[in-house]
Amino acid sequence: MLAHLPLVVLLAAAPPPAAQRWWSHVGVMASDANEGRDTGSAGYRRAESYVISQFEKLGLKPAGAKGYVQPVPLHSIELDPAATTIDLVREGKAQRLRFLEEISIAASPGLPESVEAPVILADDPATDVKGKFAAVHAPGRAAALAKAGAVGVLTIDNPRATEPPRWPVAYAKSVRLTPPPASGFFNIRVSEETANRILKSSASLKICTKSISKELVSDNIIASLPGDTDEYVVVSAHLDGYGIGYPVNGDKIYNGAFDDCAYVATLIEFAAHLRESKQKLKRGILFVVVTGEEKGLLGSAYFTAHPTIPKEKLVADINLDYLRPIFPLRALTVLALDQSSLGPVAARVAESMGIRVQPDNEPERGLYRRSDQFNFIKIGVPSLAFVFGYEKGSPEEKIYRAWYMDRYHKPADDLTQPIDFDAAIRFNQFFEKLVIEIANGAERPRMTTPAN
Repeated sequence: MLAHLPLVVLLAAAPPPAAQRWWSHVGVMASDANEGRDTGSAGYRRAESYVISQFEKLGLKPAGAKGYVQPVPLHSIELDPAATTIDLVREGKAQRLRFLEEISIAASPGLPESVEAPVILADDPATDVKGKFAAVHAPGRAAALAKAGAVGVLTIDNPRATEPPRWPVAYAKSVRLTPPPASGFFNIRVSEETANRILKSSASLKICTKSISKELVSDNIIASLPGDTDEYVVVSAHLDGYGIGYPVNGDKIYNGAFDDCAYVATLIEFAAHLRESKQKLKRGILFVVVTGEEKGLLGSAYFTAHPTIPKEKLVADINLDYLRPIFPLRALTVLALDQSSLGPVAARVAESMGIRVQPDNEPERGLYRRSDQFNFIKIGVPSLAFVFGYEKGSPEEKIYRAWYMDRYHKPADDLTQPIDFDAAIRFNQFFEKLVIEIANGAERPRMTTPAN
């Protein structure tokens, strides 16, 4: 397995054996050969085959709809970049805007092939937007503006946000579980710089589009390790990534090593440790590796709507995403910390390891809703997810912010990036202790507050 480790890591870090084994899985799944594992792609299927081979080797039982897999039917619609144009028209002169690089349109059925309309700033809800493109700084106003008769909305980037906007945009694509309703409304994202150019004087946008629709299937991977009862603790992570996108510094493969191959690897290693230790469990463990997370939590939405184990037998979900092992693990931000009886269990396990637990101090980022734990919470399954914690203004926060600026959803989230192997293994140990404690707990976990 060590043959899969990137040379730069072996030369620079000499990680301990546990870290080498963990990272060897990442080296396979996040390799350039898998081309970023876009949902439903050949690269995704290659990574899927690797995960299944590991689960099978470790003696986990198939728990999908077809062996280890649960096929997820999907509907895709995208705008053809070669045939989609956006022109800024002022005083009869047209200036071509760079599609996907400074302005992007969400793919949607029913978009007109050609439209031209004036653009106005509509931050004031009382603004007359009928027949116009409405430019706004606050997201989430599309439905209200469509109802008011706007042709479309231009949501202006906020470069000062906690997670800065990223350009170029990798896709103008929508992938969903069910076909979206046809709509002639344009939902447009625009950079702040480009918005300022558009709004500096009266102007119109002239848009021509061409849509491409197709059906595809991508698989969830589901395996079980039964316990003494018929209840299960779910452990989940997503395998999909962003695939091949716009090149950044000459690299067009969005490997997604930390997001989220590293924590699919954690699930594999957890299964290996359970097998090696012959650990006895009161409740079983259900390993759920989902597809389509980056497309809108699609794999977990499908699984929670069509569970392969009866829903009432799923007592908890511990979801792994958001984790960036790039500085020492001294604190963990726990999402949904106060929402179920799992929070005190996580705090107790963390304390036993000298790890401080804290609630989400940046709720405006919406992390609670942005990964697969939220779909389990919505069906009443107590769930937790984690972020490496830091003090505001600390060197760790600077490292964290820099990672989000330079690597998040970019090709630089690859196998050559800096890693704190001790922090990674320390988290894996915390995760394993937590799941085993939940599995062997005397009481079934319970929700204390509803999903919100």
